[in-house]
Amino acid sequence: MPKTYKITVENVREIREAMKGRENGKYYRKLLAVALRGEGKDNEESAEITKYHPKRVSQLVSLYCNGGLQALLHDGRAGGNNRNMSKEGIGEFLNQFDDKAQRGQIITVEEIAQAYDKTTGKVRKSRSTVYYLLHSQNWRMVMPRGQHPKKASDEDIEASKKLTISTGN
Repeated sequence: MPKTYKITVENVREIREAMKGRENGKYYRKLLAVALRGEGKDNEESAEITKYHPKRVSQLVSLYCNGGLQALLHDGRAGGNNRNMSKEGIGEFLNQFDDKAQRGQIITVEEIAQAYDKTTGKVRKSRSTVYYLLHSQNWRMVMPRGQHPKKASDEDIEASKKLTISTGN
């Protein structure tokens, strides 16, 4: 049998007071769902008003009853913008490789990655960070070929040498 949580009138006042604060704007729906439950609405009615699923309303009530207001106001995410440099900073960072690229010298991703680690003071776990960085600045990957793609095989080359007609008498 599911556990039933009780939300008191004092709890509803606390929640409604928290809803008034501007800093809690993105948590307003969560707070409203719990406040409605405390005011006597069931999960389905609260869900219809807040546009949550009834199960989510139940989860929010559980969160509030077990952890208080802070449990609703803390979402546990770490954040999504983990970039180590601004766009301008990336441009300045890549300028150190411009001269070498203009001279036609080969620049490897590993070389750029090592410089990136040194600049940011962090050790990246994969090269994808550097590939993203290069892509954001419209750098493209050009690799020299080991040989011409339409080069004939060694046997064909030797056979053609033997077939060369000599014009001498």
